Amino acid sequence: MDLSVVVPVYNEKETIEEVISRVQALPLEKEIILVDDNSTDGSTEILKKYQEERNIKVVFFSENRGKGIALREGFEHVSGLYTVVQDGDLEYDPRDLVKMYEFAREKNADVVYGNRFWEEGKPEGMAWGNYIFNLVLAKLATVLYGRKINDAATCYKMFRTEFLKSLSLECRGFEFCSEVTAKSRLRGKRIYEVPISYTPRTVCEGKKIRPWHALDFFWALLKYRL
Repeated sequence: MDLSVVVPVYNEKETIEEVISRVQALPLEKEIILVDDNSTDGSTEILKKYQEERNIKVVFFSENRGKGIALREGFEHVSGLYTVVQDGDLEYDPRDLVKMYEFAREKNADVVYGNRFWEEGKPEGMAWGNYIFNLVLAKLATVLYGRKINDAATCYKMFRTEFLKSLSLECRGFEFCSEVTAKSRLRGKRIYEVPISYTPRTVCEGKKIRPWHALDFFWALLKYRL
């Protein structure tokens, strides 16, 4: 198996079927692990349709436990050479995963991030507050961990599965991004970055990140450094 794709799902009924379809279409030997974090909008019923499909594993939570816990549960079921995170929305294009996987194999890399900021300036459609948060987080990660990181909060984080399973993750929510960045760098791993496309969505369209979550991102970077 080339790639394990872990998809945490919470209230994504409008997009989750399209996401699954696009991942299934990738020209890679892959498996998909869907973790439903107790959705309340009908996503659960949609995911039940995939329970018998080949190379798809569906896990259901009986209570909302947070994105970090959903990811950790998903990672327990992966068997591919590499594992990547895919959100249940359409902000990211799964076709970029092929490019990231091929790059990882070429470089024999343990960690590859999809970089949304490879072009100068703010990505079209991204809110200014979100853009500034991303810049500050990337700068803090660079300063604390000694190597330039352009997109520390990207969803598209790909890991050699053996390495990912060795990280002993503790995250419960969105601080997953900072924890894996910190632990990868503390283990001496280079974080490669590959340009990807990005189509931001708004809170009204279902975006889950809120301003107060920034504290979780920043604190996790500091905690593991200290």
